[in-house]
Amino acid sequence: MIKSAIVLLAGGLAASAHVTVSTKITWSKEISRIVYQRCLSCHREGGQAPFSLETYAESRPWAKAIQEEVLSRRMPPWGALKGFGEFSHDAGLSQDEVTLIAEWAEGGAPEGDPTLLPSVPWKFDAPPAPDGSPLALPAVLKKSTLLTALRTDRPTQVTALLPDGSVQPLLWVITALKQPQTYLLAKPMLLPAGTQIRSPNAVTAWVTETKPERQTGGSSQGRPGQTAPKPSANPGAEK
Repeated sequence: MIKSAIVLLAGGLAASAHVTVSTKITWSKEISRIVYQRCLSCHREGGQAPFSLETYAESRPWAKAIQEEVLSRRMPPWGALKGFGEFSHDAGLSQDEVTLIAEWAEGGAPEGDPTLLPSVPWKFDAPPAPDGSPLALPAVLKKSTLLTALRTDRPTQVTALLPDGSVQPLLWVITALKQPQTYLLAKPMLLPAGTQIRSPNAVTAWVTETKPERQTGGSSQGRPGQTAPKPSANPGAEK
């Protein structure tokens, strides 16, 4: 029995070693560039992830698992839907990147020509901390406010209902998050007083109050918003 099991095991290992390659996408040319840019900050020696993806030898055994994780959008751990808000330090894969990884893994995960490998990055910059003060959502803004970042620990959608009735998409997290994630806006967004920032789940926004909104005229007399008439250059001409 033991001898038979050893033979079967050896046969299985030999069969797995001869993988049919059916794609021209390779680790050296395409996949390593995606991994180095999107994954290596965690998946490296001394990183937060439990294994490294720095080399082909380290990555090849994980090819199918990588395919499953990127197709489900669980990795990289970004979670936000592309196109629903714009963020700096966006760690999410584009659809083209997801397709390349999936086709590479499905086609046998070939290595390709090692001379085409890019340089391995040696420095990884942490995303900057959000500016402003935290504000629990949902909320109605009392002043003209600059929105700089959003933070959540669960799937949720965040939108801003502006006073004119228009809706501004801010953030849509579509996957579960293992830890709270901060989404720093690519450009701070000025939201007028009266804006409703809406979210069905727990979300925190980082906001910076701006100067009071400009008044459209008005004086101590007359209706609010009505501009006082200019004094005549020739008072005697008016009756």
